[in-house]
Amino acid sequence: MSLVAGPGRGGVADDQLPDELKLVIDKHVAYIQSLDSRRNELEYHLTEHLRISGIYWGLTALHLLGRPDVLPREGVIDFVLSCLHENGGFGAAPGHDPHMLYTVSAVQILAMVDGFAELEKKIPDGKTIIAKYIAGLQQPNGTFAGDEWGETDTRFLYGALNALSLLNMLHHQQPEQSPLINVTAATDHIKACHNFDGGFGVMPGAESHSGQIFTCLGALSITGELDSYLGEEGKDRLGAWLSERQLDDSGGLNGRPMKLVDVCYAWWVGTSLAMIDRLHWIDKKKLTAFILRCQDPEQGGVADRPGDMVDVFHTHFAVAGLSLIGYPGVLEVDPAYCMPKHLVDKVLGR
Repeated sequence: MSLVAGPGRGGVADDQLPDELKLVIDKHVAYIQSLDSRRNELEYHLTEHLRISGIYWGLTALHLLGRPDVLPREGVIDFVLSCLHENGGFGAAPGHDPHMLYTVSAVQILAMVDGFAELEKKIPDGKTIIAKYIAGLQQPNGTFAGDEWGETDTRFLYGALNALSLLNMLHHQQPEQSPLINVTAATDHIKACHNFDGGFGVMPGAESHSGQIFTCLGALSITGELDSYLGEEGKDRLGAWLSERQLDDSGGLNGRPMKLVDVCYAWWVGTSLAMIDRLHWIDKKKLTAFILRCQDPEQGGVADRPGDMVDVFHTHFAVAGLSLIGYPGVLEVDPAYCMPKHLVDKVLGR
């Protein structure tokens, strides 16, 4: 299996693009590597509430760019474990309250750096403790809260399934044990969020949104119910809605009708189309050009739109989007996990 994304996966060959529209890999690697050295900048401290997610975004992008070792593995593991609470949840940074989103990011980071052994050394049964924290946030209707305060969202449900599967704690992975969560109730909730236009919302009755579509399809994919639930007719309806998110003038994608394009939707829309085998319904060359116009070719990093300030969030999703559409030199991303596919395969033993 080739790990390098290229024209063989239906991508856009590098020589088909103007010279000024080439991915400046070394610049992006240097930009991500420099983020932790900017502690004298106000922005560093204003984004502390995103710190562990920022590590996940940066580390994933580095893996996909073929440069995972530029971040010190031991330092990454030490920081992640410093965010762990006794109840098994992770905060965004040391001293921050635990939350589902940061717990998922922590598990994904540990999976990418092969850090579960270090977790178990420091905290015996650490994986089980984390899994029980996640399971404890499931609600009676099958969905999940983000934290003890009870806000629910399909993002949290998807994240729970993502992390539990990486921990090998979903019931279908451990059939001899009592299930930690009610997977059937979780998938039933996802199906209740399905709309007449083919998309999914944040909750039953909410409007369709590309980001929520990803979380719902990702959840159904992880539980093995995506194909059986949607069928070809459902995929066609959803694929039509998703493909309409591409705007002809820029080639970029938006999250819902009448909204601005944003480079992060190269992932949210693109991977949703990939999971239903409809990625060929959008113009990959135009999308590639849009993503590359959003990068800073001098300092590295990618912005939401051309000319805006770069950040690690959009850099991550830009690189992941390029992986989906087969940009040469970018490793293959797993559509359901938003992690390097070869690492997900290794962790899941597939």
